Amino acid sequence: MQAQNNSAQTDPGFKLPADKTTPDDPLPKTTPDTATGPVEVVPGAKAPLTDTSTRDVAIGTGVFLVLLVVYFFVRNAYAHHLVVRRVAPSTAGTAGWLLFVGLAFLSAAVVLAMVNAGKYLTFGVTAPLVVVGVVALIAALFTGRR
Repeated sequence: MQAQNNSAQTDPGFKLPADKTTPDDPLPKTTPDTATGPVEVVPGAKAPLTDTSTRDVAIGTGVFLVLLVVYFFVRNAYAHHLVVRRVAPSTAGTAGWLLFVGLAFLSAAVVLAMVNAGKYLTFGVTAPLVVVGVVALIAALFTGRR
């Protein structure tokens, strides 16, 4: 029994590392090395366009679809209102669809601008949507007057 105890004392097995009384770095490093360096500013340079995240596109699509459903009910109410005012049902239906198309195109321009203004709020994207939307709304008003 005594011999077994001596061999256990000579082979300690697991050892803890040597205890340091002072650490190498007293505080953890929380800022990168470049945080305190100079910042390079180039006058007249544009900020790079950011990629549209999938989450923003999904939210924008959901909002646009909800607006289309609301506009469909608005179209039905407008057509019904015109029929009550003694406008022919076919003319009232056409005016209702023109109202729907106008509101849909204007909403598409607004939703695209909200999703990523830097990418979609350009003349080539926004102008055609707004022009078609406004023309359709004006046509809806004139068609409903007959």
